[in-house]
Amino acid sequence: MSGAALGIEIVVVFFLALFLLHRYGDFKKQQRMVLFGTLLAWYLCFLIVFILPLDVSTPIYSVRPVMIEHKTLILHVCELLFCSFSQRVCYKPWSYIPDGIMPVFWRVVYWTSQCLTWLLLPFMQSYARSGGFSITGKIKTALIENAIYYGTYLFIFGSLLIYVAVHPQWHLSWYGLQTIGITAANTWGLFLLVLLLGYGLVEIPRSYWEASRQGHLLIKTYFKAAKLMTEKADSEENLEDVMEEVRKINELIKYNHPLRKNVDTILRKCPVENQEKMGRNMDDFEDFDDKQTYPTERSLSKLHKQVIYAVQRHNRTRVQWQILLAQAIHLEDVAKNETSTSRQFVHSFAPPEPVGWFRRYIYTPSVEWYWECLLKQWFYRVLSVVLSLFSVAVVWSECTFFSTHPVLSLFAVFIQLAERDYNYLYIEMACFVTIFFLCTCVYSTVFRIRVFNYYYLASHHQTDAYSLQFSGMLFCRLTPPLCLNFLGLIHMDSAISHQAKEQTAYTSIMGSMRVLSFIANGFYIYYPMLIVILCIATYFSLGTRCLNLLGFQQFMGENELTSDLIDEGRELLRRERRKRQRIEDGENRRREWRERSAQRDEIAARNQMSMSEMKETNYGETLNSNTNRQTGRDSIELLQDAEPLDFNAATLNDDPLQSEPGRHAGGRYLSMSSSRSRIFDDV
Repeated sequence: MSGAALGIEIVVVFFLALFLLHRYGDFKKQQRMVLFGTLLAWYLCFLIVFILPLDVSTPIYSVRPVMIEHKTLILHVCELLFCSFSQRVCYKPWSYIPDGIMPVFWRVVYWTSQCLTWLLLPFMQSYARSGGFSITGKIKTALIENAIYYGTYLFIFGSLLIYVAVHPQWHLSWYGLQTIGITAANTWGLFLLVLLLGYGLVEIPRSYWEASRQGHLLIKTYFKAAKLMTEKADSEENLEDVMEEVRKINELIKYNHPLRKNVDTILRKCPVENQEKMGRNMDDFEDFDDKQTYPTERSLSKLHKQVIYAVQRHNRTRVQWQILLAQAIHLEDVAKNETSTSRQFVHSFAPPEPVGWFRRYIYTPSVEWYWECLLKQWFYRVLSVVLSLFSVAVVWSECTFFSTHPVLSLFAVFIQLAERDYNYLYIEMACFVTIFFLCTCVYSTVFRIRVFNYYYLASHHQTDAYSLQFSGMLFCRLTPPLCLNFLGLIHMDSAISHQAKEQTAYTSIMGSMRVLSFIANGFYIYYPMLIVILCIATYFSLGTRCLNLLGFQQFMGENELTSDLIDEGRELLRRERRKRQRIEDGENRRREWRERSAQRDEIAARNQMSMSEMKETNYGETLNSNTNRQTGRDSIELLQDAEPLDFNAATLNDDPLQSEPGRHAGGRYLSMSSSRSRIFDDV
């Protein structure tokens, strides 16, 4: 089982990163380079978070004593899981990673992520956002945009390098330069980490508590609907303006102009309906005039960039509007069903997709009512309380993790208690839960924040390439300082705890922070205490109030502008509800008409079939009766007209007077005999 846990986590983390990228990105429309860069950045960051608990338990096993004299209650459990106390020797855990693997693994993962965040992703970000029409043009634009970006980094690194070179006690070496670079990157990441963590520690528990209040959540949804409708109208107006400019360019640059291929590239990025309109108005037989003023390739590149942005924004707001409407209608349905006595959840509109087996047999209307109207609220409240306790523990530990005698950090206390009993499973689970909660607070803030329309992660495949790569850059910059901060909380970083303990492989790769003592003993210890102030500011919504004062509309409970937006959102939802009701009624009428028409056609076909069967039956009976009647008539006529022939010689009589009336001797017909008798009479 050696290394099995490492392999399993590598595979699981890959599919987790792929799932998130599929949720926010678009595999069909976005460039493969953008998707690959974002997937690699997310994958490496998640990999660091999931594998670090295994790295923590490895040095604890390495310094274990061979003999164990006493068995506590926890050791009895450990005996069943890992140890054989019959020989009084504690064996290594199943998740133990052999020596030499983790240093190489951390070195590859860390430096790959740093190359991505500081070199490749900024370049790929500018390349994807560029409006150039060729690879060379996009590369040129990306290099120009990143010149200031890279110059700033070189200036900071050069300043630190000069500081170290001037200091008389330090001697420059490759290891020292490497440590300086890592320290600079981690310092920048820790500065941003504390800001995001202070917001997430308060906002995540509060969001679940607010989700348990259906009325409050519905009012907030009305507010979001009003704001989103304004943004949707702006995006539609912006798209119309850009399409008008594209139409003018399309009519100006004819088919044989040298820049016509660039115009065709722009047209392919436009919506389909606009492409059809512009294609109908295009005259391919009109030549261009050399004397007329035409746009340059640079202006077309700028227009190309505007088209990409306008189309992406319009599609995003349209999809978000439909999603928000569905959420608002669902919340209104929940409010209506709370007073239902039948305890059956009734939806206002039929689901667009057919009901699957899960909703038919497991998540029935009765189960849905109990979950939506009763259990969900209490579940969110309990979860909010648990997350609040975790947040308090994190804030306390961030303010006291530098104290080693006594140990005040709660997470360090838990790990040390398990370390005494060599309970590797408890150590790994405690480390995983702690770092997972920290990452959730930080990463969820990255997914929630929005910097105007410059950076915004939207679900349902509506995130643009620039925002995807920007999120990858943030993850790669935040994850290493987050892991170092976690190791400091549990006293596994000797640079912070100042304890002679076996170091993790991750700490050995990051280097000793004692090279820059003012950062190791000052900034890394005292700056995380700022999280207390940030949590207080977030709890009282100081940031939201400041943005509201600056003119950015935010949800405030007792604000007049907020009340107006709530009323506007409620009215918008009523209109959409009436529109959907009319559409559904129309579909129901058409469905009923089709059913009635099908029934009438079926009845008519059945009647026609019955009539045809009756006609065939009557015709057969008539034909049989006519045939029988005709046969009988023919038989009678034959009996009346024909005489039986008698060829007996004894009955022959030459005297016609003695013969029977109507008969002639010799069996002749009457006509023949009468004619012959007249002949003889004349004689």
